[in-house]
Amino acid sequence: MRIEPTALAAIAAMALATYLTRIGGYWLVRRFKLSGRLRAGLEAVPGAILIALIAPAAFATGIAESAAAAVALGVAMLRWPMLVAIVASAAMAAGLRAII
Repeated sequence: MRIEPTALAAIAAMALATYLTRIGGYWLVRRFKLSGRLRAGLEAVPGAILIALIAPAAFATGIAESAAAAVALGVAMLRWPMLVAIVASAAMAAGLRAII
């Protein structure tokens, strides 16, 4: 197996860009004093991004997948373990697929 130098350089450049983006965000936030509302908004960003990535896929597929996503969300809101959310949502999807 031969490693292409251009591919290796591209991977290294992407890794560096990712690292600098993440560190730059921490560096920038530490330079400013954050008010309560701004801090709350920044703390909500990861969850909002996760929902923005998952919701279209969950609701564009079918009724069983949408119900499974809703069950997983309900279990997560109860703050039960992730394994419970996975098992409950998989059971919902399997059950509805068997019925439909």
